[in-house]
Amino acid sequence: MTEVKFAQRMAGLGTETAFEVLAKARELERQGKSVVHLEIGEPDFDTPAHIKDAAVQALRDGYTHYTASAGLFEAREAIAQHVEATRKMPVHPDEVVVTPGSKPVMFFTILALVDPGDEVICPDPGYPIYESVARFVGAIPKSLVLREERGFRIDPDELRRLITPKTKLLVLNTPHNPCGSVLTRDDVAAVAEAVQRSNAFVLSDEIYWQIMYEGSHTSIASLPGMKERTIILDGFSKAYAMTGWRLGFGVMRQDLAARMTQLMVNSNSCAAAFTQMAGIAALRGSREPVERMVAEFRRRRDVIVSGLRAIDGVTCTMPAGAFYAFPNVTRIDQDSKRLADFLLKEGGVACLSGTAFGEHGRGYLRFSYANSVENIREGLRRLQDALKRYRTSVH
Repeated sequence: MTEVKFAQRMAGLGTETAFEVLAKARELERQGKSVVHLEIGEPDFDTPAHIKDAAVQALRDGYTHYTASAGLFEAREAIAQHVEATRKMPVHPDEVVVTPGSKPVMFFTILALVDPGDEVICPDPGYPIYESVARFVGAIPKSLVLREERGFRIDPDELRRLITPKTKLLVLNTPHNPCGSVLTRDDVAAVAEAVQRSNAFVLSDEIYWQIMYEGSHTSIASLPGMKERTIILDGFSKAYAMTGWRLGFGVMRQDLAARMTQLMVNSNSCAAAFTQMAGIAALRGSREPVERMVAEFRRRRDVIVSGLRAIDGVTCTMPAGAFYAFPNVTRIDQDSKRLADFLLKEGGVACLSGTAFGEHGRGYLRFSYANSVENIREGLRRLQDALKRYRTSVH
């Protein structure tokens, strides 16, 4: 076969480790081994019936064709009304772009705003695709370290030191993946004050905002002077258990929305019409399924954090949002990747090393509690048993 010479930009493109670990876990299961899945960030609930019914009806009604690249007007209008009500800020449908999943909002924001050599400030630990896409376009990622002693919340002084004339974009994520931390209104105001001293924009990843257990969500876009320099990233995957539907959206000023629409034209054409109709039903239908799911996540959170804290050598902060626990395992092994590999192969527990989310995730593991209480308890039992053997094997 002729050797493929890949474009140089591909060398800087990373991956999402959760899917790699899931693939390894599935292979072990094919070999007959039992695995408790605590690795993938996907609600284990089914999509609510009224949303599925809306999609079926939309198919019957002929929503099987192209839509405008920015999305159906009805969908953009519903999203604008939803964001206006939940973020307490005015939103026009022309400030909304509907995308197949929420990742394109991240990708398109960076493609539209960031030139080679620009700096992009990313949380560390943080969702790895932020840094991956920044490197892909030739930007320089700068790590904004989230520390356990601050509850994995941003240190405004550290942010101010990181911002330079080259800073083009700050990525904000609250509630946070992988740490489960939530920024307070004062935190967000401090970030806004720091950003307003610069020419930087903010990509505000709010995909988990409806999955909160403490406090209330503050979107940085809702603060004075911030709407014009903020891109809200949101979608339907997490709160409505619609990961496979691939439906997300961005909210931003109209000139940037026009550029993002251009990128949609050149890449995806549009999001599927019938899924957009399902999205309208999600936003305008009963919130009872969302509230029920969040209540169950809270119960699971309490079980897993209590179980992790009971393990010798493990400490764990209490997540305030999302559905991830991020325990500190440095007293067991600083090399959390080695530990995570052992837990999968020898313990039958699939989780992620904190290093999948940046260098400052070293010494931590991420457990997704988007699984049943029964499976979480079984995972904790296996974890305790595997750690006893791990200590012997390593030391």
